[in-house]
Amino acid sequence: MIPREHIATANVPDGPELRLMKHGSDFIIALERTDLMNTRMSGSEEALATMTVDRLGGRDGPDGLGARVKALNILIGGYGMGFTLRAALGVLGADDSLTVAELLPEIIEWARGPMVDVTAGCLDDPRVMLVMEDVGVMIEGARGGYDAILLDVDNGPESLVMRENELLYSRRGLKQAWTALAPGGILAVWSAFKDPAFTKQLRETGFKVDEVTVRARSNGKGARHVIWFAQKAV
Repeated sequence: MIPREHIATANVPDGPELRLMKHGSDFIIALERTDLMNTRMSGSEEALATMTVDRLGGRDGPDGLGARVKALNILIGGYGMGFTLRAALGVLGADDSLTVAELLPEIIEWARGPMVDVTAGCLDDPRVMLVMEDVGVMIEGARGGYDAILLDVDNGPESLVMRENELLYSRRGLKQAWTALAPGGILAVWSAFKDPAFTKQLRETGFKVDEVTVRARSNGKGARHVIWFAQKAV
């Protein structure tokens, strides 16, 4: 049996430590005894990006007959292991732009250090702007500037790492996301679990909601995760 190797630790403000572990060729980010993410399971995080861009028209127009009228401006909340960012870069065009908001500097240090091969240069793509900031602050300060906001923060609406993350999924947080989105924009939220109360809150905020179940692995296997695609009216 191959033992896990403790590579590094990240200090979460007012929360437990995050640990970067290595098991053979796989990397794992763990919170105490819970594995938050690992390099073997990226399917649902990738779907967060690809399914959102598809709903926005992909590289072509929504009818598939021509180029989009304008470039997309997308905000990603939480870098994690970069699954969502790399997937988004793979389906976006050269004129589109991505802002990644990451609160913990250690996460980026890991990406540029022991996980550099996994990162595959995505943080250095000219379409990417990395901001070391709470994504909630980015959302609060925006006014119709984003075509999509992709949130893979904590464990979803039920916070696990930081209690403050619950604010993102509160009524106030959802109203701020609504304001930050352009007409027709999409708030896409990843979660490890279903949450009927959150679905209701999205609808009460005014979003048109599509709740999709996706598998954890890109091969269609693994645990079932949930993505909410909440679209603002045009």
